[in-house]
Amino acid sequence: MKLWLAVLALSACAFAQQSKNPVADVLRDALTSRQKNTVAAIEEMPADKFGFKPTPEQMSFGHLAGHIVEGNYFFCAKVGDVPQPKFEPLPETAAKDKLVEAVKASFDFCGTALAKAEDSKLGDSIKDFVGHDRPRAWAALALASSWADHYGAAAMYLRLNGLLPPTAQKKPEEIKK
Repeated sequence: MKLWLAVLALSACAFAQQSKNPVADVLRDALTSRQKNTVAAIEEMPADKFGFKPTPEQMSFGHLAGHIVEGNYFFCAKVGDVPQPKFEPLPETAAKDKLVEAVKASFDFCGTALAKAEDSKLGDSIKDFVGHDRPRAWAALALASSWADHYGAAAMYLRLNGLLPPTAQKKPEEIKK
């Protein structure tokens, strides 16, 4: 009987430790590294290269920074079920410091919005960019994929300019003296 009670107690403890919001928790956990790496990538690009385009058809690096801002505000608001803040989109020709500041602010907003995210709302209907109904889960998946896509694009732009993206740079403890 005592063994049975011990197993039951351990099972209850394990169950209590399981998250009720595993999807939202994964997004919250991912935010830290995505924010760090993406902001570092934007900061790494020299100010005179924000007009750089790999091809004429692609967006400039400055446009990419503004696109990151808009995506973060839209998707994080949808996932967190909070109002999207009013913000003035910056032109791709804005000064580097303004674009960096805007990217940082958008990730800070994501932290606030994702703190309110609940998996129980992932089936709720939301409106996408063009007003179509989608489940909130669409925004969660789009947010995660846009973070990966945006960092990948920024990394490519950096490499095309002879710079290493943050995740490819050696940490100080890795550099041989």
